[in-house]
Order: sequence, then C-alpha cells, then structure tokens
Amino acid sequence: MNEHKGMRPQDIAILLKIVALGDRPWTGAELAHALHLSPAEVSNSFKRSVLAGLIDGTKRRVARTALLEFLKHGLPYVFPTQPGGVVRGVPTAHSAPPLRARFAGADAYVWPSAMGSDQGQAVAPLYPGAPVAAMADPALHELLALADALRVGRTRERTEATKELAKRLK
Repeated sequence: MNEHKGMRPQDIAILLKIVALGDRPWTGAELAHALHLSPAEVSNSFKRSVLAGLIDGTKRRVARTALLEFLKHGLPYVFPTQPGGVVRGVPTAHSAPPLRARFAGADAYVWPSAMGSDQGQAVAPLYPGAPVAAMADPALHELLALADALRVGRTRERTEATKELAKRLK
C-alpha cells in the first residue's frame, strides 16, 4: 500500500503545466525539462497526485474539478507565502496577466529573478524553477500567477483568480 506523504509545491506546477499544454502530447521527461525538475521528481509527483485524486491512474488526465477545489480551498493553507521587500523579478499574482488590468493600481508582486524586468514585492514562487518555466510558457505563467493570487491575494483578488482558474480548468 502506498503511503501519501503530502503534496509538494512542484506537484501543483506539474498539474498546471499539463493543463497549459491542452491536447498537445507530452512525456514526463518533457515536463521535467520544461519545468526545470528532474524526471524522478515528475514521476514521484504523479504518484502523489494519483493518490490525492488530482490526476487519473493513467497519469495523463488532470482531475480539473478536484484541482480547482484544491487550489481554491487548500493552496493558501498548504503553500502560504507573504510578500517581502521590493525586488526585480517576474510579475505574479494580480500583477501578471490575466489579472493585471483589473488590479492596475495595486502593489506589484514579483517572483525574485535577475531575468525579470518588473519591480515589486517579492513573492516566493511555488518551487524554485517556476519563474524560468513561466517565462518560457505564457499559458503556464498565467496559471501559476493565478495560483499565487490565491496564495497571497486579498478577497477580491482571490475571487477573480478563482473565476479565471475555473474558465481555464473547465
């Protein structure tokens, strides 16, 4: 019997990357490369996600309704973060598309990164490779930013992020 040792932050990124890929074919090795993870991390993530009911037993189809529920109700508690000092980085949460236009006057949030061009309060990414992976894949960037809006946002930002995630996960 497999023992579930809890979800890890990269598990969310892997599931969101699969969603971002849509119907395009992929392999675990390709996911690992795109997300700057090892193939073993991706394989172990699949096992945790199957046990959690977030991906099917074939490890090919994300349980989108379950993922949305986990993101909405669990993510802020399981992987919380608080904004830090002002740094240069990659926009996230309400400072990145698709929420940027709706929250133009709000304090900017960024993942610290020398490759980023924006300034804002530092928000720890879900896992270390997230900023680089997001910069290479705009659809993944949006999904990770929406997840961060759930992690650090106030009620209004969380509500809008939930609506946007629901559109993308249906």
